Amino acid sequence: MKVLLINGSPNKNGCTFTALSEVTGELEKNGIETEIFHLGKGPFYGCIACLSCSKTDKCVFDGDPCNEIAEKAKKADGLVIGSPVYYAGANGALCAVLDRVFYSSRDAFERKPGAAVVSCRRGGAGSAFDRLNKYFTINSMPVVASQYWNSVHGNTPDELRQDKEGLQVMRTLGRNMAWLLKSIEASKELVAEPERERPRARTNFIR
Repeated sequence: MKVLLINGSPNKNGCTFTALSEVTGELEKNGIETEIFHLGKGPFYGCIACLSCSKTDKCVFDGDPCNEIAEKAKKADGLVIGSPVYYAGANGALCAVLDRVFYSSRDAFERKPGAAVVSCRRGGAGSAFDRLNKYFTINSMPVVASQYWNSVHGNTPDELRQDKEGLQVMRTLGRNMAWLLKSIEASKELVAEPERERPRARTNFIR
């Protein structure tokens, strides 16, 4: 089993990476393979609602990591998305990519456990955490919990390492993700996946 972790910070080895590394340590202790994918510094495209992906199952923009993330997600059993907090929200570049990857490749994520991790200096963690969790709940993904909201605090990796509670939350998250993945795997011969209703209903409120 494998978990893909997305580092949504432009800083490869910063606070978000430090938090994700705490999660990977526990996953690997529990026999789960991990990969941290670094989003990088861009440039990144936002969705232009062209709907080309409805015909090709991939985003029309191939110049940033969107389609690469989708391919990695297809081979993963779980997903963790990490982001710094900017103006009480997740990194805008990360959200631009996630909007496209979840819309164009939703089948790569469906029913795979997901978790969000946010890193902030002081405030705004709650709203950033909420923003990222919506990607999971719109794609039938079980959301993995910890012992508190999945946030860490610090302006540098060294400061973050002083957030003992935050680091413990990350470790608990890693253990819970490993437990859920193993539970799903063990139940596959006993419990069938729920059937999808086709076609997918869409209701427009302005008619």
